[in-house]
Amino acid sequence: MRFMRLLKRSLTAAVLLSASSFSIPVAIAQNAPPSPNLSAPESGITDQKLDAVAAAYERVSTLQRAYRQRLAEAGAPTEQERITNEANNALTKAVTDQGLSLHEYTSILQVAQNDQEIRAKILQRVHPSEGGPN
Repeated sequence: MRFMRLLKRSLTAAVLLSASSFSIPVAIAQNAPPSPNLSAPESGITDQKLDAVAAAYERVSTLQRAYRQRLAEAGAPTEQERITNEANNALTKAVTDQGLSLHEYTSILQVAQNDQEIRAKILQRVHPSEGGPN
């Protein structure tokens, strides 16, 4: 049972960490011009996967803020554990609802950290109005 709790915490931490570590390059890349070739990613990541990652990323970011706030306000360790378990389930669902596994999601975000073109493609999907026509 203790192993399962540790596994769940690790899973939540992985999703939270991947999303939060992506936000640093995201802030930098928001000012970068979008890539002109959006239909054929050279990394092998399909447009459908990029759409799914962007949608999951938006939901994960929202959930992150909410659960971080709730954890900061939680008093007892049992309450923190309950919130952590709830966060794990919500974050996992946010990713899997987009047709992605957690591994796919974190792998694509890791690629985006190192590949400006992939990062720009995800950002264009997360913030479609930025840099686009009015």
